[in-house]
Amino acid sequence: MMKNVSPCTDLCYFDPRNKWCVGCARTTDEIKAWRKMSPYHRTNLSTELKRRMKRLKDSEDAAATAAAGS
Repeated sequence: MMKNVSPCTDLCYFDPRNKWCVGCARTTDEIKAWRKMSPYHRTNLSTELKRRMKRLKDSEDAAATAAAGS
């Protein structure tokens, strides 16, 4: 049985463009639903969160590069 380990990093700030938490990449609905999700759904969401975190990092890197060039 999978432990009910949350991906929360206690860095709760939501990116205004996509409404993802910058700490864990979940939406508010996903955060609320996490505890009631089946292990299958948590695993699937965890895979998606890795993709989202990469997109958040890539977007931060692009913003930093643009700011440095100004």
